[in-house]
Amino acid sequence: MAYLTFEEFKGLTSKDIGDEAFNALLPKASAILDNNTNHFYARVDISKDNTWRVGKFKDALVAQIEYFHVLGATSYEEINNSPQSFQAGRTNVTNPSRYSSSGQNETKPLVAEDVFIYLEGTGLLNKAVGVAYGNA
Repeated sequence: MAYLTFEEFKGLTSKDIGDEAFNALLPKASAILDNNTNHFYARVDISKDNTWRVGKFKDALVAQIEYFHVLGATSYEEINNSPQSFQAGRTNVTNPSRYSSSGQNETKPLVAEDVFIYLEGTGLLNKAVGVAYGNA
C-alpha cells in the first residue's frame, strides 16, 4: 500500500508535479523514508497511527518527492553526476560549492534536508535497537 495518494500530494504541495512524475518518484521516495524511519510503517499500520505523526511523515514524503523532481534524479550517482566545471570554447562555467572555495568535493545528499525538519520530534528518526525477550 502506498503511503500517499496523488490527491493527498496535490493538497500538500504548491509545486506543479504531474500524476506520471508523482507515480515514478513515489516508490523511491518511500524507500528513502522507510530507511530513515527504520521501516516504522512496515510494522505499524499507518491508518491507525497518531494522525499528527502520520501528517508529518506525509509532509516529509512530499518534500522528498519534490527534491527528486527538482534535481531530476533519484539515485546518489545521478544526483552527483553533474560536473563541477566545463568549458565551451573560451567560456568556462564553474558550479560554486557551499563547502569549499575551490568548488571541489561537494556532494549532494540522497535525502532532502527538509525531510529531517518534518520528522524531527516525531520519534520516527529513533535508531534504537529493540530487545526481543525470550529469543536470545
